[in-house]
Amino acid sequence: MEQMAKRALVTGGSRGIGRAVCLALAARGMRVAVNYAGNAAAAEEVVQECLRRGAPDAFAVQADVSDIEQARALVAAVSERWGGVDVLVNNAGITRDGLLMRMSEQDFDAVLATNLKGAFACMQAVMRPMMKQRWGRIVNLSSVVGLRGNLGQANYAASKAGLIGMSKSAAKELASRGITVNCVAPGFIETDMTAVLPESVRTALLGQIPLARLGAAEEVAAAVAFLASPEAAYITGQVLCVDGGMAM
Repeated sequence: MEQMAKRALVTGGSRGIGRAVCLALAARGMRVAVNYAGNAAAAEEVVQECLRRGAPDAFAVQADVSDIEQARALVAAVSERWGGVDVLVNNAGITRDGLLMRMSEQDFDAVLATNLKGAFACMQAVMRPMMKQRWGRIVNLSSVVGLRGNLGQANYAASKAGLIGMSKSAAKELASRGITVNCVAPGFIETDMTAVLPESVRTALLGQIPLARLGAAEEVAAAVAFLASPEAAYITGQVLCVDGGMAM
């Protein structure tokens, strides 16, 4: 089955880490389905770049993974085009930051719905076909915040910690069928989200990072691509931190 593992679905693939993951998988010769929630133009740009990087096929597919029916339809659309999914990367995520004492139920629920339930829905949708073919790679994007917590991000930290627990449970359930499930936990990465941080905040962040710099999305993507590869066949249920040493 290993030589056929070229059908990858990346949720939240239109920008940031998701975009970098799509390009890294394309460079490894995989077909790439670029999921996006709202920005069709950005997703189509990623599709074209995937094709330039060596993907035999790539296409964009819209779905809001916080809606379980849309998440299932997303997997169905990819499977209809290619006959299945070999690699699932759950990257889609949102933030609704605020102190726990003042956090609204809506902000808590929205983050958990996208970041955790969305991953659950996509994993559940790919599991049965992966089990049937006895091969699969599932990589879930957690966060250093899921390991350490963070002021003003109780909902986000809960969602990312939940991903770790869910991934370990799924890894135990699926291991006998040749399917691995792992997490990559990025630290602070140079993305659109971090670009708007005030200089004082960036300086404070750098003080927490032993390597004294923010990471690049490509560095996270390289870790995801490795865990999605045949070479990572004996790695499952793990959390690989790409965080410059923050979580030590």
